[in-house]
Amino acid sequence: MMNQICLIALDLDGTLLDSEKHLSEENRRALEQCARLGIHIVPATGRAVDGIPGILRDLPGVRYAITTNGGAVMDLKTNTPLNRCVLTSEQALKVMDIARGYHVMYDPYVNGRGITQPDFFEHMEEYGLRPVLQEMVRATRDVVPDIYQYMEETKSSAEKVNIFLADPSEKEVLREALSVVPGLAISSSMYNNLEINARDATKGNALLWLADYLSVPVASTMAFGDGENDIPMLKAAGIGIAMGNASDEVKAAADDITLTNDQFGVAAFIRDRVL
Repeated sequence: MMNQICLIALDLDGTLLDSEKHLSEENRRALEQCARLGIHIVPATGRAVDGIPGILRDLPGVRYAITTNGGAVMDLKTNTPLNRCVLTSEQALKVMDIARGYHVMYDPYVNGRGITQPDFFEHMEEYGLRPVLQEMVRATRDVVPDIYQYMEETKSSAEKVNIFLADPSEKEVLREALSVVPGLAISSSMYNNLEINARDATKGNALLWLADYLSVPVASTMAFGDGENDIPMLKAAGIGIAMGNASDEVKAAADDITLTNDQFGVAAFIRDRVL
């Protein structure tokens, strides 16, 4: 018998959203029904807060969000962070310093926005970004002449540093190179990216923090995900559900498996097990 669910945390890309980054009518209706039951609907994403689509922010039941893999837990109503776990300026600069030795595009997330530079912004296809992802990046990045110089001069901390590799075969080599920097959590959500957070910034830790903040028993939480960066959240939640399009590693970490994101797997599981 499943505990009564009070909070549902949802990864966005590859999970709640379809392959074209759209929220389906099926998923929207299922979440609205959950909200009517008083269930907290929590986007839990590697995106910065500005990357959460308006259609999702406006859903009933959506007040809080886990952003940048747990780098910030946000109150969307006031647009303020409730809890932050960030890379220091020194850590962020070291990550980018190592990344610059590879053919990559990198962007640190600072105060809810991604920071990029013209040679990345104007050549995203070079780093394997599909047109739909390029469109999202254009809407959620601030362009500066030189990212490294900007981060050095502002001494900004970073919620996350995202790296896209032009050659995905270098992914594990770069992961190994980055692993020498103390205090990092290194994960991935796509075949050609790495996501660098502070060690304790995981979706799982953020979910546990938010559940405690809202006085929701962990056993009454549910989480959906498809990527490596979702594994801590699927393990932390009362029940963790992997999407049908998730990797075997993610499925192994989950309590259950639903249909793919393009088959409205979130709605299918919610209708079957929650509503």
